[in-house]
Amino acid sequence: MRKSLLLTLTMLIAAPTFAAEEPSGCDKFKWNIDHARAVLTAPDRIKLNTGSELAALPPAGATMALATPADAKLPMPPERAPKEGSFAGFVRIGSLPKAGSYTISLSSGAWLDVVQDGRFLKPMAFSGATDCEGIRKTMKYDLSASPLLLQISGARQNSLSIAILPSD
Repeated sequence: MRKSLLLTLTMLIAAPTFAAEEPSGCDKFKWNIDHARAVLTAPDRIKLNTGSELAALPPAGATMALATPADAKLPMPPERAPKEGSFAGFVRIGSLPKAGSYTISLSSGAWLDVVQDGRFLKPMAFSGATDCEGIRKTMKYDLSASPLLLQISGARQNSLSIAILPSD
């Protein structure tokens, strides 16, 4: 009985840890990521530095060079404070082809702030998984055709790839 009680208590204490674990593997995303993953790993990705300004969405994915949070000079304080030793960056996009649902995907773990009209936007949906080469997280946003600011913070590496695609 005592062993049973101890085992039950151990499982109850450990349960939140198991529930918080992130899914692992490309098949664990909530929607099909094949197109986003292909864009994030394509050889024709454009290269951006933090602070880049684009007139419109890039025709392909982009690889963004990041800097320390102090050097990145993000236009707005990120919604989540960056951890020490992390990297950050931003890009401004002049306009989107049309208003609608867009999927923004990142190749590696980082915090993404999406800003339009001076407001932080919340994703309509989010999915992420570890151990899937080329993609780490993907989010769906309802965006207007107005200018867009993307801020990345909390990245572990000094660059990552980003894809912005109309949602299917």
